[in-house]
Amino acid sequence: MGAGLENAKERGKEMRHEYANCSFCGGSVEEQPVTVDYRTKAGLVIIENVPAGVCRQCGERYYTAEVVKAMERLATSGIPVSRTVNVPVREFSENFIS
Repeated sequence: MGAGLENAKERGKEMRHEYANCSFCGGSVEEQPVTVDYRTKAGLVIIENVPAGVCRQCGERYYTAEVVKAMERLATSGIPVSRTVNVPVREFSENFIS
């Protein structure tokens, strides 16, 4: 587990950060766990329970530098995966535009 995520567990399983208002819409931002689709050279990794500031109005997400570094370490390390999921893939076609 990355050091940033380990530190979060030591602080009571929750990372707490004060976020400014949303830079896009001005809405209030509160911290909550989110799921991140993290892409690496090796492929897609899904990281769950990532602490992020989420705008209550438009949904924009904000991550601290510590969390981003921890996600990068987690996505690129040899840490065993929790589980594997199958994801359907569809190709876009102009026929679907009405």
